[in-house]
Amino acid sequence: MKPQRITVIGAGIIGVTTASYLQRDGHTVTLVDERPPGEYCSFGNAGILSPGSCVPLALPGVLRQVPGYLADPLGPLALRWSYLPKALPWLLRFVAASDIRHVEKIADDLRALLVQTFDAYDPLVRAAGVTELIHRSGYVVAYSSRAALAGDALAWRLRRERGVVTNELDRGELLARVPGLAPHFTAGLFLHDHGWCANPGRLTQALAAQFVRDGGALLQRKVLAVERDGESAGALLTDAGRLPVETLVLCAGAHSRAFAAQLGDDVPLEAERGYHVTYSDPGLQLAMPVMLPEHKCFVTPMEMGVRIAGQSEFAGLDAPPDDRRADRLAAVMQKVFPGTRDTDSTRWMGRRPSMPDSLPVIGRATHCANAWYAFGHGHVGLCGGAPSAKLLADLIAGRPPAIDPAPYRASRF
Repeated sequence: MKPQRITVIGAGIIGVTTASYLQRDGHTVTLVDERPPGEYCSFGNAGILSPGSCVPLALPGVLRQVPGYLADPLGPLALRWSYLPKALPWLLRFVAASDIRHVEKIADDLRALLVQTFDAYDPLVRAAGVTELIHRSGYVVAYSSRAALAGDALAWRLRRERGVVTNELDRGELLARVPGLAPHFTAGLFLHDHGWCANPGRLTQALAAQFVRDGGALLQRKVLAVERDGESAGALLTDAGRLPVETLVLCAGAHSRAFAAQLGDDVPLEAERGYHVTYSDPGLQLAMPVMLPEHKCFVTPMEMGVRIAGQSEFAGLDAPPDDRRADRLAAVMQKVFPGTRDTDSTRWMGRRPSMPDSLPVIGRATHCANAWYAFGHGHVGLCGGAPSAKLLADLIAGRPPAIDPAPYRASRF
């Protein structure tokens, strides 16, 4: 393999891990982003490392739920009426992906990628000296009743059939693992071989700092456009001038769609907005995260306190945050852990780059031989960062990859 000069757009967890793995292959790598590493979703996500997150967002019956999404603007999954015309093509593909035959295949492909999560991160966090950020304790899933747990039977079947190990928990077993959990939670599960990151933003920053120490270049510039030279990407047009490229990798998160279009790929990417509330002094000690499927969120112990994060809102890239959605999360927190102190709590909104079939885009651009993609991870960006980076590094090097890359190709639509 001949070393290349590679330019990576995007310094989130996907871009930073991709730059790191490419650097390990001997390439000269430049990372470009208008902001410092670890902002956007890499700063504010729930911190979950879940190799078993193989259940797509669209499941059979989702079409019947769409009216409810429109009726409740503050529900766990909501669509702003004003954005419906723009979101409609994505929604149609989303509904089409909910056919059980597609769901089974998508679950296979997600599991193949994410099962590598801890192994793929291990060399990076060791090199950066931040192994204390990665916890592999498992986590708890809490339901208000056994009927509610049974209502998610398909999702848990999809996981179990793909090797995800779970144990059912009764009320006493829930309390043993999560003291202080509200009394209406009476059923749950424990997921083995799962875990969390205690500070996703610091993880991304630490990996980026190690990338620079190892000789990588980090440019803080705003990329305005990708300039094509025939069937190749020729340069990036930035707010600091033109930046020629030899090989280009696009990891720009929710902003990737416009750049991919300039490279010739019309990719159905949406900005799926999520929120969090972080409590610096909640008066609550958690040994592990708690997943709350009925509220579509996680409560995660962080080194800066405790964070509740989740929800899905479709309103586009540019709409301002709806602070009421963060308030709704804060209300959920009080129901789940009554008496949580909210002194010095902070609120945040980020934009997940989401594909209608819940699979990321990883691989070569369809029309530009020197351009590659790694974006569209939706709810599994942190889990999928290092595994995606390994896969892309193999493809660029011409090595046989550990998994079949075909399901993640940009041209699948």
